[in-house]
Amino acid sequence: MPEPDAPYPIRAGTPSGLKPLARPLMVAFGEEITHAELEEWQHTSEADRWLAAYEGETPIGTAAAFTFRLTVPGGEVAAAGVTAVGVEPGHRRRGVLRSLMRRQLDDVRERGEPVAILWASESAIYQRFGYGLGALNGQFEIDRARTAWLRPEEPAGRMRLVDPDEALATFPAVYERMRAVTPGALSRTEDWWRWAILHDAEHMRRGSGPKFRYLYEVDGAAEGYALYRVKGDWDERGPRGQLLVVEAVTPTPRALRGVWSFLFGVDLVRTIRASREPVPHPLQLALADPRALGMTAGDGLWVRLVDLPAALAARRYGAVDALVVEVADAFCPWNAGRWRLATAGGTGAAVATVSRTDGAPDLAVDVADLAAVYLGAFRLSDLARAGRVEERTPGAIRRADALFASDRAPWCSTMF
Repeated sequence: MPEPDAPYPIRAGTPSGLKPLARPLMVAFGEEITHAELEEWQHTSEADRWLAAYEGETPIGTAAAFTFRLTVPGGEVAAAGVTAVGVEPGHRRRGVLRSLMRRQLDDVRERGEPVAILWASESAIYQRFGYGLGALNGQFEIDRARTAWLRPEEPAGRMRLVDPDEALATFPAVYERMRAVTPGALSRTEDWWRWAILHDAEHMRRGSGPKFRYLYEVDGAAEGYALYRVKGDWDERGPRGQLLVVEAVTPTPRALRGVWSFLFGVDLVRTIRASREPVPHPLQLALADPRALGMTAGDGLWVRLVDLPAALAARRYGAVDALVVEVADAFCPWNAGRWRLATAGGTGAAVATVSRTDGAPDLAVDVADLAAVYLGAFRLSDLARAGRVEERTPGAIRRADALFASDRAPWCSTMF
C-alpha cells in the first residue's frame, strides 16, 4: 500500500492496463509504443509486477520486473529483472523514482527473491539504490578480411537455417548448457523464447534486414546457434554490408569455431558487429589478430543484493574460510550490520553459512561492493584499489578474493 502522505501514490498494474502505464515510459525515452510492441509485452510481462506512480488518475512514472532464475557461481538464485523504469520529464526531481525503487525492492523482498538485477539506461542512476556493477558487457566490430584463426582447422559440424518453430524446439537446450555454467545468465520461459528471442517484428529491425536463425550441429546433435541480421549497403566497389549478431551461443570450443566461422563467412558483408558479448571473449585468444576485434567493455548487468544472507548462501565459494564483513546499506537497512560468512566443503564448491554476529569485522564494505564481486566480475582487491573497501584485519582482502573466486567470468546475453 502507498504511504498516506506520498505525493504520487504507487499502484500495481493490471493485465488490461499496460498501455496507459507505458505512456510515461515512452515519453521518458522519447519513443512511441507500437501495437506490435504492446502485444509482445502482453506475452512476456507480468502485469502485477508493473508499478506506476500517479498524479490523480494519470501515471507519471513506472517500474516493472520479470521473474528470473539467475545463475551464480555453483548454483542459481531467484532474481527480479527490473525493467521499464522511467519518469515523465515534467515530474523529474520530485522523488518519484526513489518512491518506485522503494516500493519495488520491498515487493521483491516480500516475494522471496534475494537478488534484483537490471540493465541501466544510464549507469549513474542505480548505485544510490544499492546496485553494484555485477557483469561487464562486451562489444566488437571486425572487418571480415581480418577474421583469420590463429590455428586454422575445418569446423567439426555445420550450420543449418531453421524456422522459428524448429529454433524453439532446439535452441533452448543449447542455451541451457551455457546457462548452467555461466554466472549472470538468466532463465527463459517458452513465451520469452517465442516473443523476445525468436520473434521478428518490423520495429525490431531498426533499418536492418530480417532475423536469421541458424543451428550448429555436429553429427546431427545441436551444439550451438546464432541469430543475426544483415544491414545491406553497397558502393562503387561492391557490397559493404554489416552483419549484426543478435546472439551467438557456443557452449563448446568446437561450437565456438563452427558458429563464428560461419558468421565471419557470410557473403556481401564487410564487417561483423556484436554486442552483449562476454568479457573476456574467447575470440580474443582464438583469432590470429585479436586487435582486429576492436573489443570494448562497458557496464552490463547491475546487481542488487536484496536479502543479503540468502543471496550469499545461494552461490558457492572458492575457499574454506570465515570472514566477518560489516555491511552498509542505507536503502535496505535490513541488510546493514555485521555478517559472518563461513564456508565448508570442497575448495571451489564450498557452501556458505551466513549469520549475524557481534564479532570484530575483517572488512567494511557497502552492499553495492558485495554486488560487484557476487558473480565474479570483480575482486575485493579491485574494489580496494578504487578506495571502496576498508580492510580491518591484515590479509582479509586477499582471503576474500579467494572466497569469491569464480572459474568463469559472468555474462548476461539476455536484454530485458
